[in-house]
Order: sequence, then structure tokens, then C-alpha cells
Amino acid sequence: MAVFMCQEKESWIKIVKRVRLIISYDGTNYCGWQVQINGITVEEIINRELSSLLGEEIAVIGASRTDSGVHAMGNVAVFDTETRIPAEKISFALNQRLPDDIRIQKSEEVPEDFHPRYCDSTKTYEYKILNRRFPDPMLRLYTHFVYMPLDVELMRKAAEYLVGEHDFASFCSAGSQVKTTVRTVYTLDIKEENDVISIRISGNGFLYNMVRIIVGTLMKVGLGVYPPEHVKEILEVKDRYAAGPKAPARGLTLIGIEYQE
Repeated sequence: MAVFMCQEKESWIKIVKRVRLIISYDGTNYCGWQVQINGITVEEIINRELSSLLGEEIAVIGASRTDSGVHAMGNVAVFDTETRIPAEKISFALNQRLPDDIRIQKSEEVPEDFHPRYCDSTKTYEYKILNRRFPDPMLRLYTHFVYMPLDVELMRKAAEYLVGEHDFASFCSAGSQVKTTVRTVYTLDIKEENDVISIRISGNGFLYNMVRIIVGTLMKVGLGVYPPEHVKEILEVKDRYAAGPKAPARGLTLIGIEYQE
């Protein structure tokens, strides 16, 4: 919390606090999280409505810049404000202004040095595949449809090679500007229920399109194109062209981000 004092005879105090938001959204109608000129984004909507609500120019800092069409249950963003509204009340007021496909799940005050991208955290994503003969219209926005049978056991064996600390250069789309492509995957679990295959992955961070490329590669294994052990070879060559295709965005959801206290 920062405090500023000024004026000649009359001193006044301006209190600035940092507020953290936990945000869920259906990414179907948005061009991703980050503000851009190509179309409407989640960040743009939140900035606009927060600025209107608080009567000051607000620009949130997001933890994860999800792509166009990707969903979130627990993305995190922070902003600084001079408002006297209690931090925990901002979520209620902001939700009354947001469209139905964006909702704030929690708002709270955090230390002024908290940064959603630079503080140590664990991110969890989940990708859903509808694996059956015909599509289900009710699931079309939240799953990727694959009509050819996928061998889940083979996919699980392949996933084992990706757990741990590795150089994931083969699983990163071109254009990513990062100092290192080394990341740690803590868990990678694959479950199947009612024709839906769920791939849940947790790690200390993910490269550009890394989760979707991992899923695309695991689907190649499930279809019998790659043997499970080929995933180890893909890691070792550090070449994007060695890995499978990038899975479509609609099946991906950012489940949440956990920060170390």
C-alpha cells in the first residue's frame, strides 16, 4: 500500500491498493485475453468496466494470456486503484456490469509487490476431447471432436515422458520470446468418461501453445501414428516440426493458478 502526502497547508492522503481478481470466462466470443486491434478481448472488457466502475483509468495485469477461443475457470489479474470500495466488494459490483460469459469469482487486496506472472506459481490446464462416432452439439464449444478411436492407455504411456523438468522447445510455437524453453511439468493425467477424454496438466509455467501441442502429439499416439516412446525422441530433438499439430483452442480451459505464499 502506497501513501502520498502533499499540499501546502492542507495535507491529504491518497491510498493506492493492489487488488487481485480470480476470473472465469467462456472464450468462444473473444480474441483471447490480451488487448489487441483484431477484435474484442477479455482484458479489454474488464479494463473498460473497471474504469467505469471506479472512475479512474484501470489496466489490469493478467497471469495467463489465453489464446482466442480458450476458456478459463481461474485466470488471475491484478490492478492498482485509489478507490475506497473494499477490495472484496469489487467482484460483486463488477459482475453486475460484465457480460454473462465473464465473471469475477473473487476479489481481494494483495501486497503491492505481488505480480501474477512473476511470483512462483503452479498453473493447471485441462483439455477435453470428445471421442465418439458423431459430435454432440451440447459439447461443441468446450471439446475437440475426434471420430477415430483414441487408445487412452497408449496416450498415458506417452504422457509419462513429459512429466518432470525438460526442454520443451519442440512443444513451443514459433514467435515465442522467452529466455529459456525449460519448464517443469508436475502432473499429466488422462481420464476417460462418457466418451470424453480429459487431459489435465500442471506445471510451473507453459510456453506459447505448449499445452495444445502436447495434446496434438498425444492424439497422434492415441491414433497409432506415433509409438509412446517417440515422445521422448521429440523432446530430445528440440524441434517444433518433430511434434504433432496444435490442438484446436476450444477444448482448452485454464483451470487455475496457485501461488506460493
